[in-house]
Amino acid sequence: MNMKRNIGNLVIIVCVLLTIVVWLVFPPVNDGRDKFLRQYVGEIIGSINIVLMAASLFISTRAKWAEPYFGGLDKMYMTHRHTSTAALLLIFVHVITVPISLSGWVLGNYLAVIAFIGIVSIALVSLSPRIPFLNRITGGTYEGWKNLKKYIGIFFILGFIHSLTIGNPLDAFIAINWVQIFFIIGAVSYLYTEYFGRFFKKYVSYKVEDIDHPNSITTEVVLRAEGDPSNKHRAGQFLFVRFPKSETLNESHPFTISSAPHEDVLRLTIKGSGDFTRALITDLKPGMDAVVEGAYGLFDYKTGGEKQIWIAGGIGLTPFLSFIRDMDGKLDHDIDFYYTVRHRDEALFYNEIVATAQENPRLNLHIRFSATGGSLTVDEIVRGAGGNVGGYHVYICGPFPMIQAFEKKFLALGMPANHIHFEEFNFR
Repeated sequence: MNMKRNIGNLVIIVCVLLTIVVWLVFPPVNDGRDKFLRQYVGEIIGSINIVLMAASLFISTRAKWAEPYFGGLDKMYMTHRHTSTAALLLIFVHVITVPISLSGWVLGNYLAVIAFIGIVSIALVSLSPRIPFLNRITGGTYEGWKNLKKYIGIFFILGFIHSLTIGNPLDAFIAINWVQIFFIIGAVSYLYTEYFGRFFKKYVSYKVEDIDHPNSITTEVVLRAEGDPSNKHRAGQFLFVRFPKSETLNESHPFTISSAPHEDVLRLTIKGSGDFTRALITDLKPGMDAVVEGAYGLFDYKTGGEKQIWIAGGIGLTPFLSFIRDMDGKLDHDIDFYYTVRHRDEALFYNEIVATAQENPRLNLHIRFSATGGSLTVDEIVRGAGGNVGGYHVYICGPFPMIQAFEKKFLALGMPANHIHFEEFNFR
């Protein structure tokens, strides 16, 4: 797993470097035109842009088989963010570098303008939560942002066609054909994501079987598949779900599965912290249709070492609930489980967790109510581990600032980075 997790990023880097090498080893014929070198450099930059955008579009397919090569879907989206940002910056470099004449325009020139405006506009709208004027374009909703972002593939295709239809292009047959490979990857990825994924069982139909409210701000949704679910999950994974016949809930959102893999239903334990999740409490009803995509994620304690520390903050309990519900009294790991909430009434499934710990002697449970007992600290965890956590694997889920703080402190204590496991749910 650890050896695999960076292969995806390395492949992208190698493809970028190979693109440069192909242009340099098989250069275009210098036909004596003005600003030949400038156009040559501009074409290399444009080709790199195609490679990076193709990588972003491929990652958007959420291909399950690719997860291990990036370290999980959450890490894939971090790569998506980096490749998209780099591609956006290179678009401006490409425009500045390539010689531009306002006379004698052909189809390729007009397509370049359309592609540039389209890609840059969508990139700016991605910043809409921080820019009130742009936020109005999407209606201030996640789904509005997604609906606009899906057109990025069209502008990617137009951008590539632009490179084939400009006037007096450089004579670089091999380099152009090399870049066409990435255009095909990007175009096919885009078409799969937006149009054809439904025909490959990417989405599975469910019904809402039951709804429970463990406390005033949390909803547990029970989903049952209509027919063969064909999306078996492992404990600790997450999925995307939407409710297509609801005006307020027809948005695809990621949620961790809190049920065990052997159950014949899916359970999602969700805290009301945004418009969508709060609407679940008021608008979701038994019998409603649901569309599920997944499961995804590599957050799996069974792949870790024999000694483990689990840290759950608030609703970050959900993957650990799945772990716990999957136990059968034959736990193969020594686990110190720290579950921290502010007040006693915020502790979800308290009795179930305590009962599971009693049935599994190797599961050492620590439940902290921070309002009375203070915040959980790494020093306290180290003391509980006998003063040395070097041989432990740590699994953390909770608010991202909490994850970052614990990760930093564990690393400072000398814990190997590949012993610290968490998922970055700050992607969208």
